[in-house]
Amino acid sequence: MSELDDVMGAPKKAQNAAGEKLLRVENLSVDFPTDDGTVHAVRDVSFTLGAGEVLGIVGESGSGKSVSSMAVMGLLPKTAKIGGSIRFREQELVGRSYKGMQPVRGNNIAMIFQDPMTSMNPVYTVGWQLAEAYRAHHKVSKKAALAKAVEALELVGIPQPDRRAQQYPHEFSGGMRQRVMIAMAIINDPDVIIADEPTTALDVTVQAQILDTLLRIRDETNAGIMIITHDLGVVAGMVDRVQVMYGGTVVEQGGVDEVFEAQRMPYTVGLIGSIPNPQMLGRRLTPIKGTPPSLMNLPQGCPFSPRCPLAVDQCRETEPLLLETDRANHFARCHRSAHLATIPNPQRLFATEEIGVVENPAALTVANPGIPVVEDAAVVEARLHEGENPTS
Repeated sequence: MSELDDVMGAPKKAQNAAGEKLLRVENLSVDFPTDDGTVHAVRDVSFTLGAGEVLGIVGESGSGKSVSSMAVMGLLPKTAKIGGSIRFREQELVGRSYKGMQPVRGNNIAMIFQDPMTSMNPVYTVGWQLAEAYRAHHKVSKKAALAKAVEALELVGIPQPDRRAQQYPHEFSGGMRQRVMIAMAIINDPDVIIADEPTTALDVTVQAQILDTLLRIRDETNAGIMIITHDLGVVAGMVDRVQVMYGGTVVEQGGVDEVFEAQRMPYTVGLIGSIPNPQMLGRRLTPIKGTPPSLMNLPQGCPFSPRCPLAVDQCRETEPLLLETDRANHFARCHRSAHLATIPNPQRLFATEEIGVVENPAALTVANPGIPVVEDAAVVEARLHEGENPTS
């Protein structure tokens, strides 16, 4: 990453070739046996990640996003039963022992964990922890490793990195701790970076800084980045491809523009429709009715069928395959994808009756400052249309 590598005696890795497939996951499944039954956390998940590419994985909690990434990292408990294939540069990772994964984990594939405070040891300085992460894969002196740690902190935008390296995790703000986790992930110049909810619990300004840092690192190292998030705004702004997960499997997959503009799976329609929209001021949010399925007792057929407004008998009897839609390189796991393509405004599928809601309540208040805020807005609007004084 700099001339410092030559000083340390650790040569830089070769630059990833543009478009090179770094990670291939095929038919991945993860089961957790329990006393109550088997939890099918991940089912038939396949995707690829190329050099310099950003893949976004979205879905509700419990959809299998984080378990998939932990399987790639080899961090699942011994009780987990893993099937399928995970190949990094054509090297099979499934079946490797914990020790066998150590040369890959952190050096070739690195992970930014969701909670930076619990991911770092509170009794060691930040610089010491970064240096140890580097020394785990390079035979260098402590002094050289600490210098590398300072360089990594500077790369992620932490001011006065030499001084900050001597401080402890509790002396950093949430955003700064997240930057430290990014520094720890990139200190060994990995080919693949997995970011699990990298902007959780951060304010909007810090979120933008964290995402800019990830993109800048991508541009400088040509690493492939996999972002796991609930925030569809993050997905829309920085990823190249989107993978939507539900019930432990992939239900829609494609380019970010395709998925956001032409959904071919009703769950994706509902997910995007639930995003707060400034143009819908005063109107209720549009949730997806019901709850996600139990991964221990999945319903017969499509796991989304109990909540889907387009479900028919076929959906309740047979789970669909992930097939290409009417758009190139756009895949959906849905029997009704062709019908969904014919609906002009699919967001209306999840719309609920809006009772007592005004389309633009701010305008009512500005025009009539005396409107009592406790009165039902629908009654107030009716009075205004009839020309009455709402305060009378």
